[in-house]
Amino acid sequence: MEKPQQHILVACFPSQGHINPTLRLSKRLAREAGVRITFSTAVNAHRRMFPNQEAGVLHDDLFAYIPYSNGYDDGFDPKIHDFRTTMYDSKQIGSRTLAAIVDDQAARGQPVTCIIYSFFMSWAAEIARERGIPSFLFWIQPATAFAVYWHYFHGYESILAAKVSGPLSVVNLPGLPPMRIRDLPSFITENSPDGPYTVFTPFIREMFEMLDTEISIQSSKPLVISNTADEMEASAIVSVADKVNIVGIGPLLEDTVEGSLFKSDDKNGYMDWLDRQEERSVVYVSFGSISVLKKEQVEEIWKGLRLSGRPYLWVLRKDNRWEGQELVVEEDEGVKKGMVVEWCSQGRVLGHKAVGCFVTHCGWNSTVESLLCGVPTVAVPQWTDQFTNAWLMEKAWGTGVRAEVSKDVLMKADELRRCLEIVMGEGERAEEIRSKADMWKEKARQATVAGGSSHRNLMAFVEEIAS
Repeated sequence: MEKPQQHILVACFPSQGHINPTLRLSKRLAREAGVRITFSTAVNAHRRMFPNQEAGVLHDDLFAYIPYSNGYDDGFDPKIHDFRTTMYDSKQIGSRTLAAIVDDQAARGQPVTCIIYSFFMSWAAEIARERGIPSFLFWIQPATAFAVYWHYFHGYESILAAKVSGPLSVVNLPGLPPMRIRDLPSFITENSPDGPYTVFTPFIREMFEMLDTEISIQSSKPLVISNTADEMEASAIVSVADKVNIVGIGPLLEDTVEGSLFKSDDKNGYMDWLDRQEERSVVYVSFGSISVLKKEQVEEIWKGLRLSGRPYLWVLRKDNRWEGQELVVEEDEGVKKGMVVEWCSQGRVLGHKAVGCFVTHCGWNSTVESLLCGVPTVAVPQWTDQFTNAWLMEKAWGTGVRAEVSKDVLMKADELRRCLEIVMGEGERAEEIRSKADMWKEKARQATVAGGSSHRNLMAFVEEIAS
């Protein structure tokens, strides 16, 4: 008798950095494994993804978008809403509305057979457990960060807490290479009761408590899907292998324009401008979808780019543009030396032959995209896992350098110029970095093609949930 088609509900936190990899995973499951997918993020994000669609549900043969409500359907406004309250409201209201979607699908004769939930969405596992449906965490940060968190929540919390006052203090966690405090996620190193990240720690702890519950109920290792490749983070995967089975199915990179919460700003023709630049000559600068830069930092980056003398493409969101701050792009014989845009298609930019360096905040999506495109990096981490990602770039893979910051936590213009020269210059280290970037591009891409480690892992995962 033929097995019924698998129907996976993918529950995603409504943030750009979460939507990109989760949507890419969903598309790959539908396209390569023939699995029916219902992709569900909050209404406010869904409306931004599809601003011209009146219907709440969009279908093709294998794919449906059905948003859940987190109580903030008109969006989150930091001037009105408190983030701590929002996180708890999202859990309470989202649990009810997402459960209603699962129940409605069953009533329509299209029962959900598996739930995949992303970061901060561990409450979706409770919905699955109550209905006897298997569920799996999709880890959208590096496996190294997962391993650090695992050890932190399983016996090393007090040990790390004793060292956080010294950013250069070295810590040794089981199975991981030595790391400094400054290389660990900021949710661990800056978690004082009155600190800026205390709102997140309970939700991260909850994800790991959910995995502990799985272990106690099933008496077996939980399986965690991760947007990485076995080759990229072998030591991290092995370091927790006795407790958790981390399955690398990435790194994921596709043209997912429909998943963007931001409108690409190409009225000035940034792709055409790139076409006119020399190979590997352009500095691409972007600090992602969340990080808000100080006015002084914007000015230092602006000054550093001009000091470098290299052409640049800088993504500077509206909320990073300060009143009275003019960024006038210089010209050479009528030709612009750079471009400043509000948003862009990052995958297309990084894949362009003119781009020679990526000055990045080191979000995991940006990190793996730079790796897949073979673009060397200048790492300027801001918060969360970005410090670990910078460590991976500089120390584990050798594909970039980490910029140093001043006492007031600013990357100065001279430091940016120094780092750009290291990465894009003619010296021996620049050659080594470019060579490593090319090598890891090939390794990362080979992992995701048919027969590669990540492709095999993905197919094995589908077979496992089918059985």
